[in-house]
Amino acid sequence: MVMATTASTAATTSIASVTLEVADPDAARRFYTAFGVDGHIRLRASQGHSTGFRGFTLALTVSGPATVDGFVTAAVEAGATVLKPAAKSLWGYSGVVQAPDGTIWKIATSAKKDTGPATREFDDLVLLLGVEDVKATKQFYVGRGLTVAKSFGGKYAEFTPGTASPVKLALYKRRALAKDLGVPVDGTGSHRIALGSTTETFTDPDGFAWEAAA
Repeated sequence: MVMATTASTAATTSIASVTLEVADPDAARRFYTAFGVDGHIRLRASQGHSTGFRGFTLALTVSGPATVDGFVTAAVEAGATVLKPAAKSLWGYSGVVQAPDGTIWKIATSAKKDTGPATREFDDLVLLLGVEDVKATKQFYVGRGLTVAKSFGGKYAEFTPGTASPVKLALYKRRALAKDLGVPVDGTGSHRIALGSTTETFTDPDGFAWEAAA
């Protein structure tokens, strides 16, 4: 009976929500409304202390360069700081900004040319966790019932999103993620993020907390 219950629980584990812990929820809400993602994240007042890199980024995957530019411009006008100006790369076109609450956002497209007009829509919202050991953390999440969608050795892993949330979960080496975002890798204190779990409360090997969704 115990084994059957465990298997059932593991099979349904996924992200139900993403909550950012911020010092001023009202100010953060104004920013995320202007940025265009207020309907996809939650905000919670917190005075948790952290310095430097918090170990994660939220990424928007969009249709083309003009849409990347639109999101970056909206973020800057609402008070964000540009960490990496939008530009072409080997993989497409992207830019990185840091919200006033400290959360880092990457807006990217695999397209190098626009095939249509700019929109304020995105295809995917991806939560990228910077971890010390991708293989070990991947196995931890597989043990929790998540399904691997993509995996590149010990460098990157991506999981199939559950039906409860459009948020995709992915793992990247912490040092590589910091480099990609244009920030120093060092950081201490709270991650300032909580993930809503469709099953139970737990903490992963890198200290990211999951809370049982109400």
